[in-house]
Amino acid sequence: MSNVFPLPHPHPAFELKGNLLTLLVFRILDANNEKLAIQLDKKFKHAATLFQHAPVVIDLQVIQDKPIDLGYIVGLLRSYGLIPVGVRGGTAKHHEIAVSLSLGILPELKVERTRREPVDESTTATPVTAPMAAKIVTQPVRSGQQIVELQGDLIILSTVSPGAEVLAKRHIHVYGALRGRALAGVNGDVEARIFCQAMEAELVSVAGHYLVNEDLKASLRGKPAQVYLNQGNLVLQALP
Repeated sequence: MSNVFPLPHPHPAFELKGNLLTLLVFRILDANNEKLAIQLDKKFKHAATLFQHAPVVIDLQVIQDKPIDLGYIVGLLRSYGLIPVGVRGGTAKHHEIAVSLSLGILPELKVERTRREPVDESTTATPVTAPMAAKIVTQPVRSGQQIVELQGDLIILSTVSPGAEVLAKRHIHVYGALRGRALAGVNGDVEARIFCQAMEAELVSVAGHYLVNEDLKASLRGKPAQVYLNQGNLVLQALP
């Protein structure tokens, strides 16, 4: 009697592949529970709906091996509607606790530094810099849409609607109203900037530093403005 094996299904049931997803990073600089609770309340109480059900990574790279109540922090984040999905950095013990809390373990960010040899400038030719890539979007970015440019600048020739999201490795230019979310320097470029003709954003971010709508100055609302980092602080400035 011969064995009969079922034929494989002609259509795959799933795909498993990498993708770019927007994640908040909750970077812990001080493991004091009381201080975290107070400052988190101040930061999120005016933006509860904006971050509702948003996935967040708990970054332990600054505190490293210092003791921390990870279970308390997870509960605290969830109380504001955030959904912790993983941790980055920390010790093996931190990772063990994270796994027990059903969190994933993300790799640490490593910045490679190369040693620069002395250069004889008199014999060195001027390097030719390749032009930076840019993506140009001519149509309005509608609610629910996400536009991403991971090579250079992102240029929007129309408006960015509420609920829409635009992300770029470098600068973001919006030649209309910015009403959704704009995240520049998503790979950590602290020199990135955001420019728009009418500042009404739900959220603006440069290299992970962000401000929400409630943080915008009344004098800048609806006006041309730029957003950039200055010594680690996010600056919103009117354009002429």
